[in-house]
Amino acid sequence: MARPQPGLLAEANLQSLYLLFKAVPGTEALIRHHLACFHPMINDYCDEYSESELSAFVAIGSEYWRTLFGQHAPKRLKPFPEMAKDTRVAPHTPYDVFIHIRSDRVDVNHLVGSHVCELFADSLKLVEQVKGFRYLDGRDLTGFVDGTENPHGAKRRQVALVDKADDSDFAAGSYVHIQRYRHQMERWNETPTIQQEDIIGRTKSDNQEYPSEKKSAFAHIKRTNLKDAAGNSIEILRQSMPYGTMKVQGLFFISICHSPEPFELMLSSMINGDEHGVYDKLLDYTRPETGAAFFAPSLEFLRKNI
Repeated sequence: MARPQPGLLAEANLQSLYLLFKAVPGTEALIRHHLACFHPMINDYCDEYSESELSAFVAIGSEYWRTLFGQHAPKRLKPFPEMAKDTRVAPHTPYDVFIHIRSDRVDVNHLVGSHVCELFADSLKLVEQVKGFRYLDGRDLTGFVDGTENPHGAKRRQVALVDKADDSDFAAGSYVHIQRYRHQMERWNETPTIQQEDIIGRTKSDNQEYPSEKKSAFAHIKRTNLKDAAGNSIEILRQSMPYGTMKVQGLFFISICHSPEPFELMLSSMINGDEHGVYDKLLDYTRPETGAAFFAPSLEFLRKNI
């Protein structure tokens, strides 16, 4: 039975480290070998620093997958859905490999990240790194609780992981989408709280969702809480965290799902809006600067495809 990479389903931590790489051409055999070594190395650090709740996952870029593994690919794998409408843009900025490290200790993340970079030094070049952190009681830097709609319990696996009946060769893997959003904090902070709450669709202090009749069509919750033709909720597992300095602040958004379609539908609803052109008003205060699609295969896949 295929097992997922532990970091895909991990519960919230205090700290995270996101590493984004481009591959050195011609080093595919080395990369596959290093990928097989990745989780044994992570497991050693998990044992050594057990109190840190360390976990990690590695995901392969949608455009790089066939270079690394040939034509044997997840059946729904495709590039990031770049979108643009009026002033709203979701750019496509592809990477070859994404490694997500998370724990409750920033020093452990740094230690593990350093050794990950050493492991892949002859085959991957680091092009971006971002440190995420838990803000207050799990809030985005806008001041609103983030990830309230995340699935829990057994539903978490159902939403996040490819089912064997759907794609047996890639069972227990996940389609991963990332976007690094940059917030316009000065403008947001100048906006009255009641207006902020209308934009989000929740109260700020106690995180109460607006009733349906009070929720505006442009509210972030309205634009992202979608249903299919049968009336079932369309869900993703969010593993996002705030990042930033005193000058640049935002959200490193991560969607993990059994299919790329739910993320694409939500992004289109935000950017393109509904049939009347009503879009996600939150995008007037934040914008994605990156966007990439990946697949995170099972532990067994990483181990056997050397």
